[in-house]
Amino acid sequence: MTNIKLCGLSRPCDIEMANELKPEYIGFVFAKKSRRYVPPERAAELKKTLLPNIKAVGVFVDGPPEKIAKLLEEDVIDVAQLHGSEDESYIAKLRGLTEKPIIKAFRITDSSDIEGAEKSNADMILLDSGAGTGEVFDWSLLQKIRRPYFLAGGLNCENISEAIRALHPYAVDVSSGIETDGQKDKNKMAAFVRAVRREEKI
Repeated sequence: MTNIKLCGLSRPCDIEMANELKPEYIGFVFAKKSRRYVPPERAAELKKTLLPNIKAVGVFVDGPPEKIAKLLEEDVIDVAQLHGSEDESYIAKLRGLTEKPIIKAFRITDSSDIEGAEKSNADMILLDSGAGTGEVFDWSLLQKIRRPYFLAGGLNCENISEAIRALHPYAVDVSSGIETDGQKDKNKMAAFVRAVRREEKI
C-alpha cells in the first residue's frame, strides 16, 4: 500500500476535503518564506477538525528545535518534517526534546544524495527535487534505494500512477500538483487520491 501526504493545507475547506479523502498524512508548512505558510495558531485550530487517524506533519526549514518540539508535544502536529540544511546533530538535538517521528527531506540530484539519505538517523526520509519547485527529478536514481521513503517533487494526477508502478514508494507527497491558482483544488485532491488508491487494487 502506498501512503498519501497532501501537503500545504491552510484553510478549513482543505481539512474538510482531507477528512473526506482520508489520506494517511496532511502537511502544514511553517516556513515563513513559503506562500503556503500557516501560523502555528491557525494550524492548531485546523488540527482540531482533522480526523484523528490522519497524521499532521509540520514542515520546517532550519527552525529552532525547541519550537518544533513544542508544536509536537502540544499535538499541533504529529510528525516533524525537516526541509532545510538540518544535519545529524540537529536531528539528535530534536530527538532529545521529543519522541515524535522525524522526517528528513533530501534534494536528489545524483547517486551520492541517495547514499546520504539512506544513512540518515531520521525516522523517515523524503526524496524531492528541491524546495517546493513542483518539478520531477530523475527517478532512475531511486532504483537501488533500500530504505522506505516519501516520494515528492512534481507529482500530479497525470504521473502518479507511473511513479507508484515504477518505484513502489512508502508514501507519495503532493502540494502544487493539487492546486489551481495557488490554492488547493478539491477536484485535483480527489483525483490524486483516487489515482493512488486505484493502483492498490491492480
